[in-house]
Amino acid sequence: MKGDLFSSRHMAQPAVAPGMTVENAKCLRYTVNGEMLARQGAMIAYRGNLQFERKGQGVGGMLKRAVTGEGLPLMAVRGQGEAWFAHEAQNCFIVDVEPGDEFTVNGRNVLCFDATLSYRIATVKGAGITGGGLFNSVFTGQGRLGLICEGNPLVIPVSPQYPVYVDTDAIVGWTAGLQTTLHRSQSIGSMLRGGSGEAVQLVLQGEGYVVVRPSEATPQKAGQH
Repeated sequence: MKGDLFSSRHMAQPAVAPGMTVENAKCLRYTVNGEMLARQGAMIAYRGNLQFERKGQGVGGMLKRAVTGEGLPLMAVRGQGEAWFAHEAQNCFIVDVEPGDEFTVNGRNVLCFDATLSYRIATVKGAGITGGGLFNSVFTGQGRLGLICEGNPLVIPVSPQYPVYVDTDAIVGWTAGLQTTLHRSQSIGSMLRGGSGEAVQLVLQGEGYVVVRPSEATPQKAGQH
């Protein structure tokens, strides 16, 4: 067969190393030799001797989505082979978590990760009364974490002199060493009279980085995930 569809731009490339790699902007490849974890429904193709198993529905087997508070079920992938993961053609990125690191991420942005990583569900301090950022997942250990994002993410440095204010529907995650609080940018009277809609932001203070996406989730869009 000939044509642009069968060019190297679209062709799956041979695996050069085990573990997670970027296949293209919208897809991650995982060369499995043992076990890895991914969000259910994210596998788009595989080859080799792989088994897929749903994780339990308890707290230990799911991530919490920040927008709705619903669970994000996970699946374990075991065996030897290759699998490709994607979700709604969103952009894909990889974060390398090193010993001593701690990366807090919105569950809706998790695609797949190494089984060597540990994670726990955490309530975001200061965000208990907002729709976004109520529950996030905190990853620690050593391994790779595959993320998805609507559009190209923006990584903003945070310093004690320059805290960052983020819309709770746009936040993807942040690094260790940052503290979160709520900030109200308008008075109650202003909101009742009709304001900009940006009344409450999550404030990140300390030393580190915050990752945001260039879009805000609407209730209709969030409900489709």
